[in-house]
Amino acid sequence: MLARLACLFALVFLPGTARAQEPWTPPAACTAKDWKEVETFRDWIGHTRPNNDLDWAEERSRWLDNPNVWRWLDRLYLAVDGGRVVTLTDCPFTDSTYRYLYEKYDETGGFHIVAVHLYEDLIYALVMKKTGRIFTIPGLPVWSPDRTRFAHGVCSVLNDQDEIAISRVSPDGLRNEAEARMPCGLGDCEIAWESADTVAATCAKAGEQGNEHKVMRLTRRGGSWTATTSDR
Repeated sequence: MLARLACLFALVFLPGTARAQEPWTPPAACTAKDWKEVETFRDWIGHTRPNNDLDWAEERSRWLDNPNVWRWLDRLYLAVDGGRVVTLTDCPFTDSTYRYLYEKYDETGGFHIVAVHLYEDLIYALVMKKTGRIFTIPGLPVWSPDRTRFAHGVCSVLNDQDEIAISRVSPDGLRNEAEARMPCGLGDCEIAWESADTVAATCAKAGEQGNEHKVMRLTRRGGSWTATTSDR
């Protein structure tokens, strides 16, 4: 047992002091400042044209029955409370590109989930239906069995990412109860809750050579979270 234990440390985030996330402001719609920039846009689209027809057709199947979502060309419209609307506009040009694709409405969290495709990266925007505020997370939310909090994380060798966090929805938006790093190695980690108080990240290609199997667990005891990593 002790030989298999790779690390053990207490995380300092307590329920009363969970760290509030800052809202995310979407980039402004791309507007060329001069004709030279238009030429740059044109050259970029010439060799990295997005597959809008296919992507939007697949996306349409996810929002067609939701009267609070609509797309028209490069604009995604999301209804929020009070008759307000959040508009997300694509900008497919240069390595600052960003494109929005609707995923679903999360009933438990009370937010729209939108995939934000960046150049060589992907994040998820959570658009709160009550307030219209937007928060981003690196992976899709995985809810605990009691639906009080969710885990999210990402493994990316390209972007040197291995973070996992546990968050909960609060009146002012989103708060992180715990944050840690997963032993991603050269692959992905599968995040799943084992109970309402324990979430596990199973990493099949851990280690520098990607030939190790590791499981990292975050367990809540009292007011704190503890992380342990083992080989199974």
